[in-house]
Amino acid sequence: MHSFGYRLNALLTLGVTTLALMCAMASFSDNFNHPSPSANVQVMNVNWFHKQSSGNDEVSLTLKISADLQSTFTWNTKQVFAFLAAEYETPGNSLNQISLWDSIIPSKERAKFTIHTKNKYRLIDQGSNLRGKEFNLTLHWHVMPKTGKMFADKIVMTGYRLPVDYR
Repeated sequence: MHSFGYRLNALLTLGVTTLALMCAMASFSDNFNHPSPSANVQVMNVNWFHKQSSGNDEVSLTLKISADLQSTFTWNTKQVFAFLAAEYETPGNSLNQISLWDSIIPSKERAKFTIHTKNKYRLIDQGSNLRGKEFNLTLHWHVMPKTGKMFADKIVMTGYRLPVDYR
């Protein structure tokens, strides 16, 4: 009745349609997960704070980062990308963001951590706007699913201030 080509086409169409439906259901099921991560960051030390020869302020910090991102993991989570950013205002810009540290978290078991580290990336301001500056430390995370759309969120921690004088 039907040739081999027609039967193969019908089988492949059924398989691809079933796979697409399963991926859509997996992506939809992530909407029911409401993560409640927690984080705490302490500035343990200002290692140095100076003005570069180009006139820009540069700071090195020692940080203690504690976070529990386990609730961001579901059966559909491939990995979570997390980064810590310093955020502050200057007369020229209402929001300045500088990434200080980042990490790829591959599993739920590694999503609860405490680390002591120096800032991985330089905290440099274009100009001399950092002396005595108040800033926020914000832990951002991006959940990368196996299928579906990425999800991103953050926790803002306020109340940090840089020294008034260079060291």
